[in-house]
Amino acid sequence: MRIEKDFLGEMALPDDALYGIQTIRAKDNFSLGYKKTHPQLIRAMVLVKKAAALTYASLEHDPEQLKPYKAIVNACDRLLAGEGADMFILDALQGGAGTSTNMNVNEVIANLALKILGKAPGTYEVVHPLDMVNRGQSTNDVYPTALRIAAITLLRDLSGSCAQLQEALQKKELEYEGIKKLGRTELMDAVPVTLGSEFGAYAQAIARDRWRLYKIEERLRQINLGGTAVGLLLEPYIERKDKKSERKYRFGVIEKIRELTGIGLAAAEYPMDITQNQDVFVEVSGLLKALGVNLMKIAGDLRLMNSGPRGGLGEINLAPLQMGSTIMPGKVNPVIPEMLIQAAIRVQANDYAITMAASLGEFELNPFLPLIADALLESLSLLHQGVFLFRTKCVELLTPNPEQCAAHLDASYAFTAAWVSQLGYDTVSGIIAACDGDPERIKQALHDRCQEEEAKGVRDV
Repeated sequence: MRIEKDFLGEMALPDDALYGIQTIRAKDNFSLGYKKTHPQLIRAMVLVKKAAALTYASLEHDPEQLKPYKAIVNACDRLLAGEGADMFILDALQGGAGTSTNMNVNEVIANLALKILGKAPGTYEVVHPLDMVNRGQSTNDVYPTALRIAAITLLRDLSGSCAQLQEALQKKELEYEGIKKLGRTELMDAVPVTLGSEFGAYAQAIARDRWRLYKIEERLRQINLGGTAVGLLLEPYIERKDKKSERKYRFGVIEKIRELTGIGLAAAEYPMDITQNQDVFVEVSGLLKALGVNLMKIAGDLRLMNSGPRGGLGEINLAPLQMGSTIMPGKVNPVIPEMLIQAAIRVQANDYAITMAASLGEFELNPFLPLIADALLESLSLLHQGVFLFRTKCVELLTPNPEQCAAHLDASYAFTAAWVSQLGYDTVSGIIAACDGDPERIKQALHDRCQEEEAKGVRDV
């Protein structure tokens, strides 16, 4: 065991632990047993630390002072490659606006850098978690920047999944354009449509979602990195010996993080705004909710069209993926649409959580950013994987049942809407009632009435 201390006291840590005393304190304080901080957020924070270290290394001329920064960069690279993932041990929900997660990352990077330099973990006089790894930074500019990077990364993944789903739906639109079926409004017989046209409408809805997700990335590209505590750019009213180099850092680190991420990030025109206000995440979440709404609607339709196989609509056949009952032999359930609907409900719940958390910030900071981050990144991850599974295990594998589509259409009097322009709404309604809704009798009665009207017209002339 090794002993680390801070102004609150001392704590013992395992000798091989890459985290330090601040992480241990936070683990004890926030032991909700909920779930760990999202790995994409951790990855983005490591990228921020790497960008900062590269920037300071470029400003350093003393070879001895340069060594720690090179070790920090090396440590970041190893973490980005997957090493040390088990060292990020904190719950996603925590007090302090994400300070504990930032410290967890700082300590892991510092101790891994120490190992690279041949030093024991905790030898912070060589590589200090705050003075070096966190130099020129604050949780209040690192955490929002990392969240934006993580969100953009996952948004791009989700957009790609939506593009593939749209293509799959469009393929079904073309395949099924000749299959006539009964259209329904409010679950009641309406007018004839084609199965292809229904899938075409689904594709259009997902296309809108794709466009929304593409456009919203622009909102996330402004970052407050370099703004430190409240967005005032290293508090210019404080005299610093290295003020000139800190100014160079502020401009350089944005360029470095842009290079590392491949994202067109830009320094915020007003960093205090980015530090204070989290409405952009509410906006992003709202669009994720819209996607979830469309996915729920599509999944619900497919679930209903698949219902049966004997007592339901039976207009399509979803692929049988697993046993559906422990007591009813042969039963197969529409499990993928049901899974997607639940994921979409979770996204809507997360949207409410994000909305509430964003509204509860005070003055120069929002202390509830960890909840915003957890909910937003969960929604992005759920939708990305949910859309993928929905496409590959449901949409692409489903098959039509043209005979059943035709049977429902033939058994209805949906065709009567086409006669309204000739005979009038009330006349057609009366014929339907007189024939007790029997399609064959209605067809004959409508034909006879048309002939009567035509004959009457000839006599009147």
